[in-house]
Amino acid sequence: MAVVSNGGTLPPLIAAQLNYLLTHSPFSVKVDRIWSGCRKGNPQLADRFTLLIPLCLDYIKWDVIYNAQYPLAAPDIIFAAEDESFHPFFVAGDAETPKSSLCDWNIKDPSKLLALIHELRDIYILYQRKRIAELDDDRLKFEISTIHSREGIEVCMISGPDKPEEVRFAVPLLDIDLNKLVHGCPWKHQQIIYLQVVFPIRRKYGPAPSAPRMKLVSSSELKALFSVEDVKLLPWSEGMCMAEYLPTLEENLKLQIVDAVASVGARRRFIEALAPICGRPIEADPVFCRKATLLAATGVFTFLVHISIPIQFPKQQPTLMLQSSQHFNAQGTPVASPPLVDCPWSPRWDASQMAERIFEFLAEEGLTFKKYCNDILVQHH
Repeated sequence: MAVVSNGGTLPPLIAAQLNYLLTHSPFSVKVDRIWSGCRKGNPQLADRFTLLIPLCLDYIKWDVIYNAQYPLAAPDIIFAAEDESFHPFFVAGDAETPKSSLCDWNIKDPSKLLALIHELRDIYILYQRKRIAELDDDRLKFEISTIHSREGIEVCMISGPDKPEEVRFAVPLLDIDLNKLVHGCPWKHQQIIYLQVVFPIRRKYGPAPSAPRMKLVSSSELKALFSVEDVKLLPWSEGMCMAEYLPTLEENLKLQIVDAVASVGARRRFIEALAPICGRPIEADPVFCRKATLLAATGVFTFLVHISIPIQFPKQQPTLMLQSSQHFNAQGTPVASPPLVDCPWSPRWDASQMAERIFEFLAEEGLTFKKYCNDILVQHH
């Protein structure tokens, strides 16, 4: 049995299918909750769970309902209330229903649930496109017709009791494999930068269409290399469409990503230059080279120097933080300095000159930090 957070347990065959889905899906599926549908027998036997499935830069919730009393049977999938018209395996007329993952269901094959969820998600994307194509909004029809050939675009309707109806596009950008740009990347999922575009739905005789809301979106993992929040989006001109907007945006992004990769090399050279001058770092980020820690001393007072290196390096200078190895506060935590950003700096210096200036700065700052540590200890006594 697989123990779950609420105390229930999934039968091993069901647990194997869920675990396979979570570990092998190319997009990040999450479990919202797991519970039991057993009214008789063992109520601790969990046999259903809610999945959060990424779609259009948000999540949709689907309930997966197995029957612990009949574990060999395929599960039912319950969709959201607003998708009551979504019938993935129903074909009107005499046409044959397409063969689905349910036709050759095998509970002993752990990959079956993954195949089913992916199949349903693909059909759901087509269902959303069909809904939007049926809207009486010429601009949206034009947008879809001009970019339908781009791979990976997702689009969905957004509606609710307290918000206007809108259509959201999630457009994957760039034909670059971001995972291969930096050697040794630990990223499990393929990194993609998306442009999220949200259009209000325009009704007949309504006001003239306004510019869409736009923002760049990526996973938090990518921030170690490149921050999309730092990218300034170009303005959306009147009468513009996405097919016109995207090429210039992608060209701008490519240039900034080239700079970001070059910055990794510059950070690595800087960390390597520290060794002959300040001593070999006792710890360093070997992939993105964003952090390094040195051991320093002034007389018998030893302390750690934590160096945080920004992704805009060398345009932006590192931040230093000193941490005593001999002084502790009332909570038993090593005494540390505030972040230090006043170290002499020029982006035009070569890596060895940068290291030399930091060494000179630490020679003075170490004495100030020692006094700071002693003052804190006096305050606590």
